Amino acid sequence: MSDLFASAGLDRDAPRPLADTLRPTALAEVVGQEHLTGEGGALTRLLRGRNLGSLILWGPPGTGKTTVARLLAGETDLHFEQVSAIFSGVAELRKVFEAARARRAAGRGTLLFVDEIHRFNRAQLDAFLPVVEDGTVTLVGATTENPSFELNAALLSRARVLVFRALDEAAVAKLLARAEAVTGRALPLDEEARAVLVRMADGDGRAALTLAEEVWRSVGPDEILDAALLQELIQRRAPVYDKAQEGHYNLISALHKTIRGSDPDAALYYLCRMLDAGEDRLFIARRLVRAAIEDVGLADPQALVVANAAKDAFDFLGTPEGELALAQAAVYLATAPKSNALYTAYKAATRTAKEHGSLPPPRTILNAPTKLMRRLGYGEGYRYDHDEPDAFSGQDYWPERLGRQRFYAPTDRGFERRIAERLDWWEAARRERAGEG
Repeated sequence: MSDLFASAGLDRDAPRPLADTLRPTALAEVVGQEHLTGEGGALTRLLRGRNLGSLILWGPPGTGKTTVARLLAGETDLHFEQVSAIFSGVAELRKVFEAARARRAAGRGTLLFVDEIHRFNRAQLDAFLPVVEDGTVTLVGATTENPSFELNAALLSRARVLVFRALDEAAVAKLLARAEAVTGRALPLDEEARAVLVRMADGDGRAALTLAEEVWRSVGPDEILDAALLQELIQRRAPVYDKAQEGHYNLISALHKTIRGSDPDAALYYLCRMLDAGEDRLFIARRLVRAAIEDVGLADPQALVVANAAKDAFDFLGTPEGELALAQAAVYLATAPKSNALYTAYKAATRTAKEHGSLPPPRTILNAPTKLMRRLGYGEGYRYDHDEPDAFSGQDYWPERLGRQRFYAPTDRGFERRIAERLDWWEAARRERAGEG
């Protein structure tokens, strides 16, 4: 019945979201993806050759992936078929494939657009392989998640990945100007409020147009909103951030690397991005502890104390006061002297321990609680360091078959400078007492 209404043109009078009303009808109208749709762009080049091949469109929400898929079908005269991984299973896919085969036999190809393709499991993704391989369908999949992690290698080897970028502020502003032109209404915002609205969209064109609709619905006659009233009126969008997916790992990686790179302001920024998105505070605290161990190390032994204290302070205070302790730890770590000497030494010692197996320590440093062990020489010749000059004996503690090793090479940064000086003294004293000059 709905098809009868549509064929009669009645659906054109039904209410439609602004984002759907303004959906581009040509690739040239797609904003923010000029690296794909502009002159010399990847999609432009593919269309010139009239042979798309299968594609995976990867990018944030609201960047035009679905629109571009529809336009590609029109540009190549392929039948457009759309399925969603959320609602479709293998049985539904088989029906789509059979229809595509029949269409192909009649001389027309099919562009199969799969929205949220990353939501299919591995077995379901395997179902696409034969129809992509033999050309029954030209597959265009859309995903907001990194295809390297979410799609199987066999499918990726048969498809080209095109990256869609989040819309920059200029692209979002262009969308809003187009909306004003089509509707014949100016957004009732002052200059600052308009800039805030653009930022609220967070690179999502669909969200920008939805926010514009909210503004038009909410204002009174002749009312002009400033930034504060705009934020109060439409609240704000939740940041694009899935705590189980790539955004989660991207931002925690950014926080860790800005701490390692000694940039306290950038560390605070990424910390606040995660806090604002609702990230698990203890997940952040654990990473701060790791950074204290891995990147500050013994250049500032107090860093580990500070990071642990921040975790305990958050446990004690909770939200929102406890977040300040995490911020304090992030800034402390970013401004602390850095050394990964201990981290490197630990990895080297672990590798040596695994390679050389169960080498016995020298008998000199073994306890001898029984007569048999004493008779075998356990503990014989051991020198108690506290009884030696400078509380240092210089004796050899290494397994005979391994010999003396050097894993830890302290830097001259922070507290580690003192450690390096002490180790140099120990080495000189050891050589002297061993008669090595």
